[in-house]
Amino acid sequence: MGSINRLPPGLANQIAAGEVVERPASVVKELVENSIDAGSRRIIVTLEFGGKRLIRVEDDGIGMSSEDALLAIERHATSKVGRLEDLNAIATLGFRGEALPSVASVSHLLLRTRSSGTSHGVEVRVDGGGEPVITETGIREGTAVEVRDLFFNVPARRKFLKSDGAETSHISRAMTQMALGYCGVGFTLVSGRRTLIDCPPVASFPERFYQVYGERTDLVSVEKQAAGIRLFGFVAALAEQGPTRGAQHVFVNGRMVKDKTIAHAVIEAYSQASIKPRSPEIHLFLEIPHDRVDVNVHPTKAEVRFLEQSLVHELVRRGMADALGQEAVPAIIPNLPSGISGREPQPRSIPGVVSGMAAASRWGPVTDVFRQPEKVGTVPSFEGSLLHSELGATDRGDVGATSSLIPLGQFRDTFIVAVDNDGVVIIDQHVAHERILFEQVMDRLTAGALESQRLLEPLVVELPPASQDALAEHTESLTRLGFEVDSFGGDSVRIAAAPNLLVASSCERAVRALADDLEGLDKGSDVDEALRQIAATTACHAAVKANDRLTVEKMTYLLQELKRTAYSTVCPHGRPVLLRLSRHQLEKSFDRI
Repeated sequence: MGSINRLPPGLANQIAAGEVVERPASVVKELVENSIDAGSRRIIVTLEFGGKRLIRVEDDGIGMSSEDALLAIERHATSKVGRLEDLNAIATLGFRGEALPSVASVSHLLLRTRSSGTSHGVEVRVDGGGEPVITETGIREGTAVEVRDLFFNVPARRKFLKSDGAETSHISRAMTQMALGYCGVGFTLVSGRRTLIDCPPVASFPERFYQVYGERTDLVSVEKQAAGIRLFGFVAALAEQGPTRGAQHVFVNGRMVKDKTIAHAVIEAYSQASIKPRSPEIHLFLEIPHDRVDVNVHPTKAEVRFLEQSLVHELVRRGMADALGQEAVPAIIPNLPSGISGREPQPRSIPGVVSGMAAASRWGPVTDVFRQPEKVGTVPSFEGSLLHSELGATDRGDVGATSSLIPLGQFRDTFIVAVDNDGVVIIDQHVAHERILFEQVMDRLTAGALESQRLLEPLVVELPPASQDALAEHTESLTRLGFEVDSFGGDSVRIAAAPNLLVASSCERAVRALADDLEGLDKGSDVDEALRQIAATTACHAAVKANDRLTVEKMTYLLQELKRTAYSTVCPHGRPVLLRLSRHQLEKSFDRI
């Protein structure tokens, strides 16, 4: 007798259940997906003891005939694919025909269904994968599936389930995800006597999002379309200082997935604005032709493969970058005394800005507002406004649609206070200048190395061996930024040159900070990451500091340049740049509305 045996159907179903049915939430997911595929407009899920004792899923879909009901509990029986070519463009959530037989093999399953136009329904009972028992029954059109005593016959699986509360949380999370993916379907989740989710059908995703999360002011809208692919949703704002990790929902054609390509694009989009590591809250939806994505990758259907992976990555990255760069910052219009003309200022070298960078910038020349005026009370000339037509194609937003912002002064020589028709804006002057310098440095690096200045007397700095190694490992990147640092023997390094934007007194502190930051980089970090780290640290040490008193001209310059940055709400290290108190908030605080 041979050593290879054919598995009994019951055992084969239990093995399949191990892949498909991980916990009660897996059962809910599979059954609700079947209801959605059946065209349901309303789905009600009822739980007892976290789904361990009872899971009931009721819908108002098309229902099934008695023949279809019997076939539905057999393995690899499905109405969603019929030939090999159908796998090339799967448009339904389910398609393998494994869910119901897998669930029935590890529970007491009761299936009650009635198809449209029939006078009565049918009831099918299956206990632990045994023979089905079918009878006629009265039921409204649609389908109801009851799953009792999950894993009653597989104690090894049952003992690994968590507490009732934990399992209920997993189910609630799965239901929330499906509710977000299908706003035209109503979802209700009842656990015991509590209604955890109640979302009637709505016409649009923003309405469904409001049902689930309420009013949110910490998210920005994403919308991008190209090459037949559409991306939309909401993501965490750059300046949001919430939890380090947020909920991350990614849907492809309504299917909740976990995809490394999209995850990498999300991280890269945030890293363009800030070097601070983030795992931000995102709710993204990708609509793509079904023949350009493969969902037949994993038994749980949680992974996908894209036909054009690089295209999807770039679409997500650019869509998010555009959204994050369009967070609302008012247009800047200097408050000019009467009689001052709006003549074009002559380009000059600005202390605190890389030499020669202002003239080379795509935003055109700027005046030297950081030097002291020759006469007290005089104000350098500025253009009266920044018109949208004057901004480059890569600049943000419609400036003409936003009111002017006028600097009023400083609070404790640290924060710039400004106003416009929409309210009051408070800007952290150091963080704002750091963002400006960082983007100017990164722009300049695209054309080559930064201009450097040799120190009249080289600085000798003592550093621990690990810090010296970190500097030596990134010598090329430091040189591109304008630093010339080499070993001076023993525990010392010599600083012979530094970027033009750094004053001599800041060089030693900057190099020490760079050594610490570079030492903290992962060994596998690429050159671009090292450059961004060095640029961020250098910009931080070159920017104006807290307690630095600024003239109106200096404040105006900072606000003008901040408006022209790609990401104006956070500094490269992730700190918020500004705080806005809207007119509505102010009037509400004073009981005017």
